[in-house]
Amino acid sequence: MRITLSQATQLLIQGNVVAVPTETVYGLAAAMNQPAAIEKIFSLKGRPKANPLIIHVADLSQISPFVVDVPPAFEALANTFWPGPMTCILPVKPGLIPPSVCAGLTTAGFRIPDSTAARDLIHAVGPLVMPSANLSGRPSSTSPTHVEEDFGKDFPVLEGELTRQGVESTILIYDSESSAWKVIRLGALPPEVFKAVLGYQPTVDLGTGNKKPLCPGMLFRHYAPQAKLNLGGFQRDIAAKCILGFSERSYPKAEIVLHLGSLNQPEAVAERLYDILRELDRKGIDEAYVDMDFPTEGLWLTIAERLRRAGQ
Repeated sequence: MRITLSQATQLLIQGNVVAVPTETVYGLAAAMNQPAAIEKIFSLKGRPKANPLIIHVADLSQISPFVVDVPPAFEALANTFWPGPMTCILPVKPGLIPPSVCAGLTTAGFRIPDSTAARDLIHAVGPLVMPSANLSGRPSSTSPTHVEEDFGKDFPVLEGELTRQGVESTILIYDSESSAWKVIRLGALPPEVFKAVLGYQPTVDLGTGNKKPLCPGMLFRHYAPQAKLNLGGFQRDIAAKCILGFSERSYPKAEIVLHLGSLNQPEAVAERLYDILRELDRKGIDEAYVDMDFPTEGLWLTIAERLRRAGQ
């Protein structure tokens, strides 16, 4: 159910949950001063309580009341990549943020979305807690239709510009031991883009070992359709019910080919990725092979990581 900014504002102030478009994916939003609504997000998504949430703000002034210490180069990162698909994990003051948002951690993730609709809503309501608008572990939503597939046609979805990036924000955290920022979730901004600001390329550390997740997207199986994805041992002439492939290539023995896009356009592939994964389920396909023969740098790194987690 599509709703206006005014309607979304009232629903959030009243303690309801609303789906909100951003430049990355649709978010499932609750006002941060509404703990019951935040708890409803966990129940709606079936989300583990140990999985922290990201706080979305409209500008830097909405972050400063919550943060204890600003890590080195944070302002340079913020001034360069916000509004945009970057989330920074920052140390926060105790007692100001609902415990469920931080999942018991002393840090929280903050982002300023590059979406006029989202920022207008935040200006009207205040900071929003907003994980992706999908059932936990499933492909994220990049259209109102995806939201309705997971939560029903009567679920409120704010009108606004469509998503452009197609994958979630890149998440950074400052590692005091190495005195450097590192990427703990790959996303719409490849690690190399941060080098111009930081003077070095942040390392990528996606594993949690026995530790609690520091951010969303660190669970092993994530972004996954119901269909089984086969990522290894692929040959283009394999006889398969379905193949996820690329428009430049032929797959002569596949019954169904779903094209992710062109090998020359990783941005378009990322934008289309979750819709293709959802298409498998819409078509009732229970198993598909994925052509993983594509570059390993830039945005392709994020695409490969999403497919690997979806295929766990």
